[in-house]
Amino acid sequence: MRVVTAILILLVLALQYRIWFGQHGVKDYRELQNDLARQEQINATLQQRNQLIEADIKDLRNALEAVEERARNELGFVRPEETFFRLIPMHEEEID
Repeated sequence: MRVVTAILILLVLALQYRIWFGQHGVKDYRELQNDLARQEQINATLQQRNQLIEADIKDLRNALEAVEERARNELGFVRPEETFFRLIPMHEEEID
């Protein structure tokens, strides 16, 4: 009877070792959980960025003012009847 009990105890210990330290054990499970959490954060960031881009696309498709604003800001668009003034700030020199 003692031999059977000893064999069962050794078997349980061997299985516990595989669970805690073996391949596909708790360590790998925790690493996968951390990877999953990081990927979910990246996905949330990308989802937010995609929503902003989608809103920008809808705005550009539906509103002529948005197209004009983008042309003015990014391409320097000026209408023929407008005069463009560029103001350059003057930097004061330090007086010792």
